[in-house]
Amino acid sequence: MLKIHVDMEKCQHYGQCVFEAPAVFRLTDEDKLEYEATADDSERVNIQLAIDVCPMQAIKFAE
Repeated sequence: MLKIHVDMEKCQHYGQCVFEAPAVFRLTDEDKLEYEATADDSERVNIQLAIDVCPMQAIKFAE
């Protein structure tokens, strides 16, 4: 199981992570980021892609 953390002080809600890992990240109707705090290991590649495209570098994960 992967533990995901988004620094909401850094996050500007651009939503690039949503395109890379839609099972983990989503934007609300108010365009605010929501995310799952844990994800299955099968999402590892998608989460890494989301980390890589985040312009604010606000996403981290750990095992």
